[in-house]
Amino acid sequence: MCPILAAEERLRLAMLASDVAALDALISPDLVFTTHLGQVVGKQDDLALHRSGVLAFSTLEASEQIVKVSGSLAIVSVRMNVAGVHAGLPFAADLRYTRVWCLAPRGAWQVVAGHISAVQP
Repeated sequence: MCPILAAEERLRLAMLASDVAALDALISPDLVFTTHLGQVVGKQDDLALHRSGVLAFSTLEASEQIVKVSGSLAIVSVRMNVAGVHAGLPFAADLRYTRVWCLAPRGAWQVVAGHISAVQP
């Protein structure tokens, strides 16, 4: 399996389980992530959402995945059917994630940037 696809699957499973240790390893300290609401969050913000239980995913089903690798950078565009709970309220959405992965000094791929957009019907 392509290393980026393997990293994407580890990220998906870590998000589903709110596995903060796994997320910590997969997310760069330099993360810049833009939410579907236009908010920019960093690594500690993302980890805090999972650690506190404010965000809990019950569904993360990937489709339409595109991967482009160039040296130590990779770009992934993936459509996700998502569902879960945020701040006590249930949600479900059809989203497209764009993630930029960078090969870290110790040879592990980490997300350094990302963006979410709603997919219109």
